Amino acid sequence: MSSGSAYRTVAVRGRADFRLSITGTERLTPELIGAVESLCARVAEAPGAPVVILRLGTPRASVAAGPPVVEPAAIHLVSRWERSLRRLERSAAGAFAVAHGWCGGTALEALLSCDYRIGTPDLLLAPLGAAGEPWPGMIAHRLTGQLGPARVRRLSRYEGGVPGPRALDAGLVDEIAQDTPRALAAAVAPVRRLGGPPQARRRRPLAETGAVTATRFDEAFGIRPAAAPGPSRRRPGPAV
Repeated sequence: MSSGSAYRTVAVRGRADFRLSITGTERLTPELIGAVESLCARVAEAPGAPVVILRLGTPRASVAAGPPVVEPAAIHLVSRWERSLRRLERSAAGAFAVAHGWCGGTALEALLSCDYRIGTPDLLLAPLGAAGEPWPGMIAHRLTGQLGPARVRRLSRYEGGVPGPRALDAGLVDEIAQDTPRALAAAVAPVRRLGGPPQARRRRPLAETGAVTATRFDEAFGIRPAAAPGPSRRRPGPAV
C-alpha cells in the first residue's frame, strides 16, 4: 500500500489504538477492504480495551461540482466489503468515527458501523451517488435499521445530502464539534476506564432488539443488488 493511500492503519505504541482513514471518494478495491480486514485482525489480538478510530470524509470543496463518480464495483467486492464492516461491528473494540466535509460511499457505510460518531460543523452526509442512486451496499439497510423507515424517508428529501445539524437531530452522529481531538478524547475516556466487558457484548442487546434484525444482513444484501439497476450491476465506467 502506497504512502499516499487514502486508507492506512496505525497502531499507537503502548496502547491498543487502531486508526483508519477513508475518504468515501475512492474505488472499492481489495486493498481498501484488506485494510479493514487487517485492522479487525489486529483488534482481535489486542489486549485490554482496544479502540478503533475512523477518520472519514473529504473536504466539501473537493466535491463542489457534485458527488464523485466512483467506478462500479463487482458484486463479490461489495459482499466482501460488507462482511468486513460486519466484522468491525462485532469486534471487541470500541469504534469511534470523526467525520468531516462530504461523507458518502464507503466513508458513510463505515460511519454507520461505529459506536460513537463525531462530526465537524461542515459535515454533509451523502447517501446518494452522482446519478442519485444509493451506494451499492448496505447503507439503506443500516439507515433503516438505525432510524426506522419514516425517518429515513424524511431525510431522503435532502437531495444534496444531510447537513451536520440534521444528522445530529436524526441521531446519525452523536455530536458536532469544532475541536474534534478534544471531543474524541472525551468520548474514548470512558472505554479506557471501563476496560471490559468487550464493546461487542454491550452492542448485542441493542442489535437483538432493534429494527436492524427485522431483515438479516445476508438476506438484505441478497435482495439489494437484484432489486433495481444500480452501480453494482452496471458495466464498469471510468474511475475518479
